[in-house]
Amino acid sequence: MAPVKPLLMTSKKGKLLVIPCTLGDTDVSSVLPNDALDQIHSCTTFIVENIRSARRFLIKTGLPTKIDDLHFHTLNKHTKTEELNDMLNNALDGQNVGLISEAGCPGVADPGADIVCLAHQKKITVVPLVGPSSILLALMASGLNGQNFAFHGYLPKHPNDRSVKIKFLEQLSKKNNQTQLFIETPYRNNHLIDDFHRHCHPNTVIVLATNLTTSEEVIRRTTAHELNKLKLDINKKPTVFLMHRY
Repeated sequence: MAPVKPLLMTSKKGKLLVIPCTLGDTDVSSVLPNDALDQIHSCTTFIVENIRSARRFLIKTGLPTKIDDLHFHTLNKHTKTEELNDMLNNALDGQNVGLISEAGCPGVADPGADIVCLAHQKKITVVPLVGPSSILLALMASGLNGQNFAFHGYLPKHPNDRSVKIKFLEQLSKKNNQTQLFIETPYRNNHLIDDFHRHCHPNTVIVLATNLTTSEEVIRRTTAHELNKLKLDINKKPTVFLMHRY
């Protein structure tokens, strides 16, 4: 009788949970469904942009695990490529791992896309959870073209380069009937308002979505010509900018 071959035990991989974070001082339950919270609570390892703010966010979710029992990896613009592999070891060992951005959705205007790409390469299931996205929320509230739009991240820092970019995007918007979205470092927000007024066609539509999902949320739709008359002060206030030249 031939010997019976032993069964090979295969370990099931965990998942990489892509976790949207609150956009400001917001009640977690108002922007994240219970199912998303349950999945967040299945993790004891997190890959985060900022450990301090991630800990505050996780405490607000009602995490049943003691915060000091969690393990954190930092993923930001300073993280070296060779450091990424170790961040997914727990997922390879069968545990869920959470990815958290500083605010909003990981992988959008932050370095989270690198770890998501690596997870796919390692055949780790990637699960995007439901939660706030400032870009989509701003587009929804803008009344601009939601069938054809482009997000450009941050505009150039140098004023001359920024004005050239704004003019280019304005013409692109007109040519393709395309809504243009971008963000700015909050302390340069007011300078960007001046740029719109100075460099855009007077009838170009401008929408500013500020402090989304918070008690200080304000969404304004106007034209480049009328923008300065509003005398807005959005200095240091997180804002999504939208532009459309019809």
